[in-house]
Amino acid sequence: MIDEAQLRQMSPEERRQLARALAAIDMPRPLLDPTLRRRRQLGLLVLMGCCIFLAVWIAILMLELPRQFTASHWRGVWVGLDIAELAGFAATAWASWRQRQVLIFCMVFTGTLLLGDAWFDLVLDYGSSGFTMSVLSAVFAELPLALLLFTGARRLVRATVEVVMTLEGVPGKVPPLWQVPLFADGLAETLPARFRGEEAESPVTGSGGISS
Repeated sequence: MIDEAQLRQMSPEERRQLARALAAIDMPRPLLDPTLRRRRQLGLLVLMGCCIFLAVWIAILMLELPRQFTASHWRGVWVGLDIAELAGFAATAWASWRQRQVLIFCMVFTGTLLLGDAWFDLVLDYGSSGFTMSVLSAVFAELPLALLLFTGARRLVRATVEVVMTLEGVPGKVPPLWQVPLFADGLAETLPARFRGEEAESPVTGSGGISS
């Protein structure tokens, strides 16, 4: 049994090796679960099908849609969008106040709504008297708020990855998110050398190992 005094006598690299060994024992790799693997394969097929369908649909729309169209329920569309944005901001505020992981989802959701709002304002008001106001609204309100929300969500995800790296004994700085494996499974092995830290490149041997 290793007590706290023995842990404090270990070097940082020894503690990282111990943390990796414990994580491998206590946290089996999720992607080895056959059910999860089947769901992942199904999800990939659905996503590929969506990409193909949307590519074809976009081409059809570019050829078939009229340049002008009179829409009904115009008020309901915009009021509904603003209600969705209000719900997004309220949910984001609640999740931030309660410090819940759903905050990341709420921030991405609300930021996406803001981008959609800015896009439709600019495109639909182009050439009209309201275009200037749409540009000002996008530049000084919707786009900065969306950027703030996306940046905050990214920082929270990176902070979560940093905690996982610490618990698993993976040294070095948090890499770009596109390099981080799902579930952080095999994170240390997939990182470029510059993100692993100097200590990870020269493993401890001899009397400096965990077993000493």
